[in-house]
Amino acid sequence: ALNYFDDDAAGRRRVIAETHSGGLCLNDAVMHVACDDLPFGGVGPSGMGAYHGHEGFLTFSHAKAVLSRPAFNSARAIYPPYGNFVQRLMMKFFLR
Repeated sequence: ALNYFDDDAAGRRRVIAETHSGGLCLNDAVMHVACDDLPFGGVGPSGMGAYHGHEGFLTFSHAKAVLSRPAFNSARAIYPPYGNFVQRLMMKFFLR
């Protein structure tokens, strides 16, 4: 985290715009850590990443996509290719 102490608004804006850090605390050094919802941690070799709040969950998690299909697939009854039985039913009901 970068702790910057200054009452000059232009100086604060410059530090925000021109520095790269895991977190920036203006005119304080402790409250940033105490706020559970703020991500806290360094960037690059200086830190281990964000580990508070939602960002901490993302840091220590790995999303895994899981697709599960049932053994019986009811969609096969409504999408082609149709079997002979379904073709005969369609011919009977739609081509009268």
